[in-house]
Amino acid sequence: MRVALFCHSLLSDWNHGNAHFLRGVVTELAARGHEVRAFEPASSWSAAELVAEAGAEALAEVQHIYPAVAPYRYDLATLDLDRALDGVDLVIVHEWNDPELVRRIGAHRRRNGGYRALFHDTHHRAVTDPDALARCELGRYDGVLAFGRSLRDVYLARGFAERIFVWHEAADPRVFTPKRARPERDLVWIGNHGDGERSAEIDELLVAPVRSLGLTARVHGVRYPPEARATLGRAGIELAGWLPNHLAPDAFARARATVHIPRRPYVADLPGIPTIRVFEALACGVPLVVARFRDDEGLFTPGVDFIAVETGREMTRALGALLSSPERATAMAERGIATILARHTCAHRVDELLAIHAELESAPR
Repeated sequence: MRVALFCHSLLSDWNHGNAHFLRGVVTELAARGHEVRAFEPASSWSAAELVAEAGAEALAEVQHIYPAVAPYRYDLATLDLDRALDGVDLVIVHEWNDPELVRRIGAHRRRNGGYRALFHDTHHRAVTDPDALARCELGRYDGVLAFGRSLRDVYLARGFAERIFVWHEAADPRVFTPKRARPERDLVWIGNHGDGERSAEIDELLVAPVRSLGLTARVHGVRYPPEARATLGRAGIELAGWLPNHLAPDAFARARATVHIPRRPYVADLPGIPTIRVFEALACGVPLVVARFRDDEGLFTPGVDFIAVETGREMTRALGALLSSPERATAMAERGIATILARHTCAHRVDELLAIHAELESAPR
């Protein structure tokens, strides 16, 4: 099968977590013998920020880790869709694309019935900026891949599209797997500041527990304003900046535990959707405490795969219990790995994607 993927960037993961999962999907499709044509803007915002921070070699490094990831970098003004989509069977358009491109591909799909087109949504925009999605004219697509059931329900309620498939993110076990290393600190958190969407949550669920327990801790992430950096510094938390995502397994291996702190819109408006960081941490075998996540879809077993908490006080107790009981931490880590390998790898998601495509192909065009 020939698949075309349009996304903001595969080469850069600077403040761009969507690249993580999509790299794994492209790799898995290619490993099965499918032809994947990936497209990203030549001037993507994430890639520009990464080059400014780490140099152009950071983009090249990704292709050593993911040799199947070789996107064509286009200029939207000159992009020839007839040529780009010639002979393809399935087109996936990620939500972090220029709305003009989304509309153009939808119109092309309407004029050319030889392939199926799916819009892939992994964001809270359907709730926080619905007008932006309305401008994308998604009715011209064959369906939407929503990264959780609550997002699917929003799409159906607002009438953005008729066919909505739940397609969760997942971990790529080719990269995200336990590493052997001597722990150097109690806690690591890999997460960006979040544009103000989790400022208070970081203070309550990370800074306060670290200070209360006297933990050694490191944060990897970008876009921390001066006041946030000062807050971390006062708590003795090291801010280590951007971390290439393929180095996350090593960072997890050098800590005794990690946490997940979701952005506020996911908690308030799209409950029950775990972001990619949950899957990746579990795949790496690091004991995990997840804040404010309600597992409505039964993806995991809270209390066994990870500890679930709601408040900063509960986070403090959970981290203290994990770090004082190596046996419990090890058992939890092993169970988390087993759950990922059994249900939540990119191979599982490719199986689901191929089944969705087969279902669409069996329906009238």
